[in-house]
Amino acid sequence: MLEFLEWNTAVNAGLIIAIIYLVYKLFFSGSGKQEAQEEKEEELPPMEPRDFSLSELSDYDGTKQKRVLMAVNNKVFDVSRRRSVYGPGGPYQAFAGRDASRGLATFSLEKDAIKDEYDDLSDLNSMQRDSLHEWEMQFLDRYPVVGKLLTPEEAAQRELKEIQPEDVQNDQDTKKEK
Repeated sequence: MLEFLEWNTAVNAGLIIAIIYLVYKLFFSGSGKQEAQEEKEEELPPMEPRDFSLSELSDYDGTKQKRVLMAVNNKVFDVSRRRSVYGPGGPYQAFAGRDASRGLATFSLEKDAIKDEYDDLSDLNSMQRDSLHEWEMQFLDRYPVVGKLLTPEEAAQRELKEIQPEDVQNDQDTKKEK
């Protein structure tokens, strides 16, 4: 009987070691190295802060550019280092290059929660606004802010300011010719 107990103890010890090894491999070994490798591969130089219209933001969905940006509560975040999450093929790719505010506030990835036009979010209830604020705080802790999402009016004003100096210069050139 003593031999049986010694064999049983050895088997149990072997099983415990195997379980510990599998748990270590499952939770610590692979995922940490893979995540660190992804961050290393996706590291891009810092982006100069600027303002974005919705159409400009859409260029940063990870397909046209290597950089992946998304807006949360009118702040534009660079989420490129988590391209596997927010970029093409990632579980949250629907947010890439878009204003993700409504989707985050309502916990939805559906088409009606991720709009291609400006959304003032005025119809969100207080619980959804609180949720959006929590998401914004999480993003502020994790990702760099690279700009502001412009309202359509702000984008139009910016375009006018960019066009006007050319018109003024053309008018001056025309006057000189006369």
